[in-house]
Amino acid sequence: MSTARRTVSVIAPCRNEQGHIVDFCRALTAQHLPEGMALEVLIADGRSDDGTRELLDDWCRRDDRFVRVDNPGRIVSTGLNRCLAQARGEVIVRMDIHTRYASDYIAQCLAALQRSGADNVGGPWVAQPATPEGWPAAIAAAFQSRWVAGGARSRDRAYEGEVDTVYLGCWPRASFQRYGGFDEQLVRNQDDEHNLRIRAAGGKVWQSGRIRSVYQSRSTPGQLARQWRQYGYWKPFVMRKHGQAASWRHLAPGVFVGLQGLLLLASTVSDHALAGFLTLTLLYLLAVLATALLVAREAGWRLLPRLPVVIGLYHLAYGAGSLQGWADVLRGREPDPAFGRLTR
Repeated sequence: MSTARRTVSVIAPCRNEQGHIVDFCRALTAQHLPEGMALEVLIADGRSDDGTRELLDDWCRRDDRFVRVDNPGRIVSTGLNRCLAQARGEVIVRMDIHTRYASDYIAQCLAALQRSGADNVGGPWVAQPATPEGWPAAIAAAFQSRWVAGGARSRDRAYEGEVDTVYLGCWPRASFQRYGGFDEQLVRNQDDEHNLRIRAAGGKVWQSGRIRSVYQSRSTPGQLARQWRQYGYWKPFVMRKHGQAASWRHLAPGVFVGLQGLLLLASTVSDHALAGFLTLTLLYLLAVLATALLVAREAGWRLLPRLPVVIGLYHLAYGAGSLQGWADVLRGREPDPAFGRLTR
């Protein structure tokens, strides 16, 4: 009888994660893999200087399933590609240091691949606050709302079916041979771009609610604004590459912020422009308030005072970032290095 085992490779980028790296490694050792599957873990460290490398090296010495991969590029896309170059598995699972996973996370990824025949599978993007009260709780609650996210399926914990993108991802090795690796010009949105590339070539991206994980969302309004401004900034570079948006919802915040800016500028010489600016502002505030009431009804009324601020930040920071991105794209400029910095 053959005793050969198949390998699944986990790839994960990290930089300066001293407080999280050991817990992440420990959680991976608790994964329940299907019979006959072996685990390989490649963690790309972006030249950490806070002790992460030393902790990771110590773990790798004690468990030879773990390998530290050097990532001189220091960004997610270069780290993922470095891991892909060394991965031996027939299936590749991307994981994130700040996310917590169900013990059958990898097993459910493998099952979804087999069930769907997709080129990439993943679970819903579920936010968990650092603390159950205050700003962290409001940020996480708003994040989970499909109304805030423009109807994105990624917030639906139960959805099973095709989507435009998924959180993290799990690919047959053949997907990378067919569609290539991650775009190293992108500091953010490299996941969305890769999924858009798959779908543009006729491939399938699949989400399954059985793939369970929770992501630790940002904890302050400032962190949230910086994060979503970055997401917005990098989206035009993805659109320039493919000549299309992955979804209309990626365009809406930038269009709204841009239109309001034009109306405000024109209001200095036109009463009609001022009326338009005030009308759109009022309609948006009413929409934000209605959304805040819907979110608070599900997540708790104690969050209501903070929710309008949080919802506005999600949209306006993303929209402002998009406009900055489009300004650089249309002028043919290279991406601004300031948008490559970590936002935690």
